[in-house]
Amino acid sequence: MTSCTLVTLLTPIMLVTALAAADASKHACAGPGISVAPWGTVDGKDVHLWTMKNCNGMEAQITDYGTIVVALKVPDAKGGWVDVVLGRKSAADYVARTQYFGCTAGRCANRIAGGKFTLDGVESKLATNNGAHHLHGGAKGFDKVVWKGVAAMTEQGPSITFTYRSVDGEEGYPGNVDATVVYTITDANELKVDMLATTDKATPVNLAHHTYWNLAGQGSGSVLDHTLLLPASRYTPADATLIPTGEIKSVTGTPLDFTSEKRIGQDIGQLPPVKEDPGGYDHNFVLDRKIVKGSLWLSAVLRDPKSGRTMEIWSNQPGIQFYSGNFLDGVPGKEDAVYAKHAAICLETQVFPDAIHKQGVEGWPSVVLKPGETYEHHMVHAFTQSPAKP
Repeated sequence: MTSCTLVTLLTPIMLVTALAAADASKHACAGPGISVAPWGTVDGKDVHLWTMKNCNGMEAQITDYGTIVVALKVPDAKGGWVDVVLGRKSAADYVARTQYFGCTAGRCANRIAGGKFTLDGVESKLATNNGAHHLHGGAKGFDKVVWKGVAAMTEQGPSITFTYRSVDGEEGYPGNVDATVVYTITDANELKVDMLATTDKATPVNLAHHTYWNLAGQGSGSVLDHTLLLPASRYTPADATLIPTGEIKSVTGTPLDFTSEKRIGQDIGQLPPVKEDPGGYDHNFVLDRKIVKGSLWLSAVLRDPKSGRTMEIWSNQPGIQFYSGNFLDGVPGKEDAVYAKHAAICLETQVFPDAIHKQGVEGWPSVVLKPGETYEHHMVHAFTQSPAKP
């Protein structure tokens, strides 16, 4: 991984980072900081890799290409540090095969049936990059563009703010959308992600954070022995192409019941491969919103019993997509890792998939952002350690 020290930073964007790091002296303890290094080019634009550390040594590496979380090192109960996110070696590798590792998916994450929708009487036609459907913003969504990044030391910890303007007609969407994604690492070992957007014309907006998680460490093998709790007693059934039917059903008596913590692999065999579908979990769950902390509600708890690493996700979104890495098929990763099926899972807080075609359906939230409104998606990934189990 490319590295640098603050004293070698020369470009204007790097100078901002150096000044931010200088403000670390205002922090409660020594150690937190931010550095940045060149990380290649994409579409003729310079790409950078930021490194953020908190007081405890927790470290995140994030690039302005797709706002991708390239690495995240967190401790276990014995103080051992590992990188818990899947990723690629370089910006060029992400371009060659993204897999949506660690990115911001948008302008509208997840699927839109048929790659088209009608809004205010006008039909918009989008890329069909997932069979007959539109997925994660299209052929060149928010995950495949270079954002502008500015770093700062804040009261909460080191932080990077990324901004991007998606112009009217980009990937077929109406309206100019100004999007902001802020990553912050706190001294409570939290990765905070805040997503904001405004528009000058009504348009679907649904930004999702798409990190692949393996709390035993990236490249360590299957996550089927991880345990998962989803405080979601209902889900949105989908057809064979993963387009929701519009129904909302109970998870009771199905392999989708994670209302009590259980092994991810316990019931996955009940979701076998069918034709081109490799089988496994790829479902949107309706969050119960019963365990609340401020303006956020508990959205997931993922645990690796062997290391004791635990991640809680808190968000303000109505749904969460649980994807069990079904399409990973030997993807080359960091540090010579190879990612096979179920090498990690995604837990994407979101508005429900294909919500643009379910406007007005009972129980379905709106995905339409209008002029004068601000889209706000806030999430906290909180890392703790419990005693390891043999």
